[in-house]
Amino acid sequence: MDHRQLVKTLAQLATDQRLLIATAESCTGGWVAQELTAQAGSSDWFECGFVTYSNEAKTRMLGVPEALFISDGAVSEAVVKAMAQGAVDNSRATLSVSISGVAGPGGGTPEKPVGMVWMAWYFEGREVQSRCFRFSGDRHSVRQSAVKEALKGLIKQLTKNTV
Repeated sequence: MDHRQLVKTLAQLATDQRLLIATAESCTGGWVAQELTAQAGSSDWFECGFVTYSNEAKTRMLGVPEALFISDGAVSEAVVKAMAQGAVDNSRATLSVSISGVAGPGGGTPEKPVGMVWMAWYFEGREVQSRCFRFSGDRHSVRQSAVKEALKGLIKQLTKNTV
């Protein structure tokens, strides 16, 4: 499925369940939010997007504890989980996705190579779900792959809600 088809599926699920979605993005720079708002009628189910590229913005806007950047780094499970929860806590949304990664071409390390992207999904009242991806390709490809997986994860969260 391409981004447009994924968003259409997501829109229907969110509308049917009468809930709002928020995004908390770093390496994707708001691309997920852009895909969501490209869908006509998205104001019925999309609450807001936080583009928090700097650690300071993640702390200020989403409440990510500064200590997590020291202990785990910005590209980590702990940080994306905090970002996802912060997106719901600082909006009217019930469901969020967060993304932080190394899109390249520089910035990678042996522990966190280019293409490593952490994501988390938080559905209010549930445990935060997270996953680490290793995408290949150039910066655009890594970011595009991250957007697709973020959308698929949101759909998965909403599908779980209907079972």
